[in-house]
Amino acid sequence: MRFVLILTFLTYLFFGKTVAQTVHELSLQQAIDLALQNAEELQNLRLDEKIQELNNKEVTGSIYPQISASGQGTYYTNLPKVQFPNSNYPIYQVLQNEGVRDQNGNPITTSNSTTSSQAISFQAPLNFQFGVAVNQLLFQPDIFVALKARDEVLQYNRANTRVSEEKIKEEVQKAYYSVLIAVEQKKIVSETLTRLDRLTTEMTEMFNSGFAEKLDIDKLTVSKNNTNTAINQIDNSINISKSLLKNTVGLPMNDEILLTEKLEPQDLQALLLESTDNFNYENRSEIGLLYSARKLQEVDLVRQKSGHLPTIAAFYQLQRAGQRNPDFALPGASPWFYFNTGLVGLSINQPIFDGFQTKYKVEQAKLQVVKVDNSLKQLKRAIDMEQNIAKNSLKNALLNLDVQQRNVDLAKEVFETTQTKYESGVGSSIELIQADAALQQSQGSYFQALYDCYVARIAFNKSIGRL
Repeated sequence: MRFVLILTFLTYLFFGKTVAQTVHELSLQQAIDLALQNAEELQNLRLDEKIQELNNKEVTGSIYPQISASGQGTYYTNLPKVQFPNSNYPIYQVLQNEGVRDQNGNPITTSNSTTSSQAISFQAPLNFQFGVAVNQLLFQPDIFVALKARDEVLQYNRANTRVSEEKIKEEVQKAYYSVLIAVEQKKIVSETLTRLDRLTTEMTEMFNSGFAEKLDIDKLTVSKNNTNTAINQIDNSINISKSLLKNTVGLPMNDEILLTEKLEPQDLQALLLESTDNFNYENRSEIGLLYSARKLQEVDLVRQKSGHLPTIAAFYQLQRAGQRNPDFALPGASPWFYFNTGLVGLSINQPIFDGFQTKYKVEQAKLQVVKVDNSLKQLKRAIDMEQNIAKNSLKNALLNLDVQQRNVDLAKEVFETTQTKYESGVGSSIELIQADAALQQSQGSYFQALYDCYVARIAFNKSIGRL
C-alpha cells in the first residue's frame, strides 16, 4: 500500500510538472515587449513614476486651505486658586471719617481694621471647548518652487525608466541571438555527425572488403565521439542561453521557448551605409536623463535664490467654550455658561539675516548646474567615441565573417575533394579526417564571427539610439 502511495505521488509530480509547462513562441520584438512588461526593475521604476505623481498631488494639496477641528474637555477635581487680599480697612476709614464711636464711647479709627487673604478660584469645575481653524498659505517660496518642479521630477523619473528600458532591450537581443546562433550551429554540427556516420559505414564496408584498415575506422570513431561531445556542449550552451533569455524576459524556468526569428547575415551589411552626421543626441536616453537632471538643478537654483523671500499665510479660528459651576448659578438658572471666540489674522515671516547661508546655497546650486553641463559634454564626447568604435567594430566583424564564410566554403570544397580521392583509392584516411576537422573548425569560427557581428550590430544601434 505504501509503495502504491509513493508511486501515485511521483506520478502526480511528473505529470503535474508536464502539464504546467508552457511553450512560448517568440519573435525578437515579442521577447523585447515581454521583457519590458515583466522586468521587476522596470516595474519598480514605473512604480516610482506613480509615486512621484502622487507626491506631485501632495505638493499641490499644500496650497489649498488647510482645515482642522479640535476639542477638549476638562474636569478639575481640585480647582486652581489664587490668594486674594481681604481687608476691612475701607469700612473703618468711613467710620472714622464719620466720627462713629463704639459701645464704650470710644471713637472708631482705622487702627482697629484687620487685613487677611482668601483663596479664590476663577475656574469652573467642568470645562469644554471645541473649534475650527482654517489656514490658507498665500506665499511660501519653497512650496511654489516645488509646484514648478513637479513636472520636471516626473520627467526625470520617466527618463530614468527609458534608460533602463534600453538596457533591457540590449540584454534581450544579445540573449536572443545567442540562442539562434547556437541552434543554427547545432544543425551544422549534427550534419557533420551524419556525414561521419555515413563515412564510418562506407569505411566499414571497405574494411570488410579488404580496402581499408581498422585504424581508419578507429580514427573516424574518435572524430564522431568528439562531434557528439561538441553537440552536447552546444545543447548545454542552448539551455544556458535560453535560461538567460527566459530570466531576462521574465518567464518561468520550466516554460519552453521557441524562437521564430531567422538569422539574416546579409542584412548586417546595410548598417555600414548608416550615416551618423545628422545624429541627434536626444535620441539617446542617457542624454534625456541628464537634460532632466539639469532642469531640476535649475529649479533648485531658483529655490535657493528665493530663500530671502517672506512666507505669508492667512488664518481664521472659531472656538466655542463652555463652563459649568453650580455655585455661580442663579436660582432656577442653568449652571452652564457658554461663549464664542472668533479670530482672523495674517502671518508674515520675513528672513532678515541668516549668516549668508542663502548666498552660499545659491553658489552651490550654480556649481551643480555647471557639473551637469560638464557631464553632458563628457557624455556627448563618449557617444561620439562609442559610435566610432561601434561602426568600426561592425566593419571588422563583417570582414571577419566574410573571411570565415569563405573559409567554410573552401573547407567544404577541400573535404569533398579529399573524400572523392579517398573513395577512388588515391587518398588516405588521415587526409579525410584532417579535412573534416578543418571543416568543423572553420564552421565553429564562422558561428563565432556571426555572433560577434550581431553583438556589433546591437552596439551600433545602441550608439545611435535605435535599439
